[in-house]
Amino acid sequence: MNTILYLVASSFVNIVRLFPLKMIGMVGRQIGFVFYYIDRRHRRVAVNNLSNCLGNSRSQNEIIALAKENFRRLGEVYLSALKTAHIPPEKLGGILSVRGDDLIDRSKRDDGSEPSYMLAVGHFGNFEMYPKSGHFERGYNIGTTFRGFKQPWVDKLIKSLRGKSGCSFFDRRFDGAKLKTFMARSKTITGLFADQNAGRSGILLPFFGQPCSTNAAPALFSLRYNLRLHGCYCRRLGLGRWELELSKEIPTKIDGQARPVEDIMTDVNALYERYILEDPANWFWVHDRWKRADRAKKRGNPKAASQN
Repeated sequence: MNTILYLVASSFVNIVRLFPLKMIGMVGRQIGFVFYYIDRRHRRVAVNNLSNCLGNSRSQNEIIALAKENFRRLGEVYLSALKTAHIPPEKLGGILSVRGDDLIDRSKRDDGSEPSYMLAVGHFGNFEMYPKSGHFERGYNIGTTFRGFKQPWVDKLIKSLRGKSGCSFFDRRFDGAKLKTFMARSKTITGLFADQNAGRSGILLPFFGQPCSTNAAPALFSLRYNLRLHGCYCRRLGLGRWELELSKEIPTKIDGQARPVEDIMTDVNALYERYILEDPANWFWVHDRWKRADRAKKRGNPKAASQN
């Protein structure tokens, strides 16, 4: 059965590849709009999240409109990703641009080695575009993590699509040692998502004024492997067009001393907030980032405690 499902899905992907990207994006938007009405659970999560974060500045009608547009965007992203996965590097310039690469410090590290970087990425825009950033930074190896799917045929299909990006993917469940070896090398760029609920493994920090469990991996690994930390935002410019924007470097040390992990990740959360406010429909509101914040590690953080 898994083989049959994989072959059917692969055939669908091959059909999608035949159509122009903008047409695929338009169809995806309509599919997303339909799912707004039929996916009651995620609709409720999205509306509640938007209301809790933006309710003070937006009317209920505006919140509903943002939720509908958010579902359209997600449909657009997921269907477009089936096409963009097959676009060769030399043709990426027509759909993807990079901004802020002049903010990267390329000077050698104190030990004389070439620098490596950590990107705190989030579910903004077409987040499947992040691995393709390596085509704009020649000489650097790109890596990120993922969590495999329970359904074997889905897992195989997604891996086959992502494998075309030239990015190294590490399964968070099994490839911890390989990821650490990758980050310890020179001239690597590691992108980690830190905008979702981290459960018991996260630290308690505020996000939009509400306590949530925050994935501290970007800060911890940046300190451990001497990586220069930046935020990275995928901005939607229009149908079939996106832009990756790098932030200024987020300091992990002051006068040679490591900053507290909580302070570093507070800066990351603040950056995410700024990205969201620029274009609220561009984020992944269907995920409940604030669920069971009490499970997070408090670590004596006064900023998080003040929000309880």
